[in-house]
Amino acid sequence: MAQTTATMSAPPEAFFELDEHEHETGSSTMLGFWIYLMSDCLIFAVLFATYGVLATSYAAGPRPSDLFDLWLVAINTGFLLFSSITYGFAVIAMQARKQGQVLFWLGITGLLGIAFVGVELYEFAHFFAEGAPPQRSGFLSAFFALVGTHGLHVTFGILWLVVLMVQIARTGLIDDNRRRVMCLSMFWHFLDVVWIGVFTFVYLVRVI
Repeated sequence: MAQTTATMSAPPEAFFELDEHEHETGSSTMLGFWIYLMSDCLIFAVLFATYGVLATSYAAGPRPSDLFDLWLVAINTGFLLFSSITYGFAVIAMQARKQGQVLFWLGITGLLGIAFVGVELYEFAHFFAEGAPPQRSGFLSAFFALVGTHGLHVTFGILWLVVLMVQIARTGLIDDNRRRVMCLSMFWHFLDVVWIGVFTFVYLVRVI
């Protein structure tokens, strides 16, 4: 009762100060995440540039047309692109405050992400079986570095998604969790954009 009375007697300025503090915290979090994404852009830019330089350094080894299965890569691309759509549904459900639907669509997104990583690991295993490990040529070193780094990012995104689902299940769609959903959304869509570049520049162009 005393706490309620103290809250009611608090000056209106205190509430405005609290709202401004929460707003500043959310803004700084989003700004920091944008800076992180820009640093990731630089990492992938370097990897793309490296691949561009070494893409024809076969060292008498296998060429892209000897290794790449475009149909398999196209299916894997579909997994990742559809995962962005399902994540978009999760964001829409979050805006409508439908916690169950948010968890459902995040779960579907995670399953599609796992399928993507699984196909990528299968492709890597196939390359090793064909005698095409990273150390075989400059082309393969650059390929594994670029595609593997992207795959690690997707794996990290899946782990983040699982943790986020647990947080939402425990505490609901509070402001912190909504902000986390939006941060992961930017990260996930960023990986989609990078993969479109990988699919076009690494797979499609080299085979055609």
